[in-house]
Amino acid sequence: MLKLGALKPAPGSRPKRQRIGRGHGSGMVKTGGEGGKGQSVRSGGGKGPAFEGGQTAWARRLPHGRGYSQKARDRGHFGTRLAVVNLARLARWDPGIEITPESLKEHGLVKAALDGVKILGGGDSTLPPGLRFRDVLFSKTARESLLAAGADLPVSSRAESPVSSRAESRGAP
Repeated sequence: MLKLGALKPAPGSRPKRQRIGRGHGSGMVKTGGEGGKGQSVRSGGGKGPAFEGGQTAWARRLPHGRGYSQKARDRGHFGTRLAVVNLARLARWDPGIEITPESLKEHGLVKAALDGVKILGGGDSTLPPGLRFRDVLFSKTARESLLAAGADLPVSSRAESPVSSRAESRGAP
């Protein structure tokens, strides 16, 4: 039976650390494997993570005026990522089930809702009448196709993009 006290690493998997400054026979004397003199040998030496080879660093190239934002550059943090569903994939949807980001995920039409779900138009498919939607965005062509098919769409005029609803909450015109 294996006991915790008897556990050992496999032979050779944990090599001994190199001991520095323990005699000339070791080969690790004087500079101790660090090479010659210079900045990289000193404690804390070397260049920082923001060093760009002498050109002006990114943080110093930024304008420092009031209101300047990195939102346009940093899409990963500030961008709105939408999961998209093509209208043709809703052709076999049961009209009794309301179409929400959660129901689309349950039925495998989107992997993750991300920042929202958007229905895109295109494709010639017959849609079942009476589809109901909630918390979903629509492209212009998708909205037109769904209205023609008799779907029940939210009446919000600002439902086209999540960016407009954020601006509305800030009091923007």
